[in-house]
Amino acid sequence: MVPLLFSPLRLRGLTLPNRVVISPMCQHAAEEGCATDWHLVHLGKFALGGAGLILTESTAVSPEGRIGIADLGLWADQQVEPLHRVVRFVHEQGGAIGVQLAHAGRKAGSAPLWEGGHALGEAELAARGWRRLGPSAIAAGPAWSRPEALDMAGIARVTGDFVAATRRAEAVGFDVLELHFGHGYLVASFLSPLSNRREDAYGGDREGRMRLALEIAARVREAWPAAKPLFCRLSAVDGAEGGWGLEDSVLLARRLKALGVDVIDVSSGGLTEETRRLAVPRGPGFQCGFAEAIRQGASVPTQAVGMILDGPQAEAVLRDGQADLIAIAREALRDPYWPRHAAEQLGLEEDYAGWPERHGVWLAKREQSMGGVLRQRRAELARAMADTTEAATMGGEQE
Repeated sequence: MVPLLFSPLRLRGLTLPNRVVISPMCQHAAEEGCATDWHLVHLGKFALGGAGLILTESTAVSPEGRIGIADLGLWADQQVEPLHRVVRFVHEQGGAIGVQLAHAGRKAGSAPLWEGGHALGEAELAARGWRRLGPSAIAAGPAWSRPEALDMAGIARVTGDFVAATRRAEAVGFDVLELHFGHGYLVASFLSPLSNRREDAYGGDREGRMRLALEIAARVREAWPAAKPLFCRLSAVDGAEGGWGLEDSVLLARRLKALGVDVIDVSSGGLTEETRRLAVPRGPGFQCGFAEAIRQGASVPTQAVGMILDGPQAEAVLRDGQADLIAIAREALRDPYWPRHAAEQLGLEEDYAGWPERHGVWLAKREQSMGGVLRQRRAELARAMADTTEAATMGGEQE
């Protein structure tokens, strides 16, 4: 029987060959929002590695919507061709690739993690012509400046920026588009009663706080080709007491599905700096329960992400009905061939026929010369991994 992880999944007019997705990872390597050689290699290697779908890093819909100075963008036409170069390579390898569109809102303007990840000061932002924007003038944390509360014209401008970026994404040739409505960025900050204190149509009760998310999703779905899937990333819980919760996310997911969103990409946390220390306890698959709750409560396909470490664990998540897609990020940085190795762990791909031809022929030749020794060692490793996954699962049930 073919493992679920390596069974096809049809979403509108796109059929993914497997359920492995490379999750968005900020690289801080763009030049004025344009993709560089770094992105070609960074994303291209995952196509060689066999992922069913690759998602770009958070790609800003406006210059001031960037998380960091060197983030990708789709706010200008000159950013289309550099990304098309990446898409073309992925397609030549038989892969699918999507773009995650985002506006960082009151969390815009931060240094790369290797430089400390700190919020840029107001003077540096002003020198670049940037403004932090939010639903209300409430800072994301002690290190962040107070954002400018968007007026109605500003809300209309942001919505228009998402639509314009969507049209450029289609010009690039992306197969999937994902809206980033999580991690405390602009749309997520509108959802939470802790960051949204507005008294107009975009604030107040939950319906008002959801209005921006629903309007952007509706406009983007209208602009995005009907045959192409639309994903949406949500923080199932924002990690703050009295903030956005799982029940809220289930309701929002239902509404997004009705507007034509095909997959909910389920993450958590990120509303403020402090919630990084207050959020859900971390461990293998720590967010999969959220994906399951939204999948069942909203009757919508979900994508699980967060410390999914190996093939047997990923397969168990799918078999247990917690999600329809498995997103990996840091494990893919450690091993760009994670999907192919997961296939071996689950008893597939022993002849290297599915590998890139320029790689597979050499690996198959080595396998033949070793007389089955490597295959035996991989089988032993797969059994050990399966035992470890089962033990971890049982341990979680006992807690």
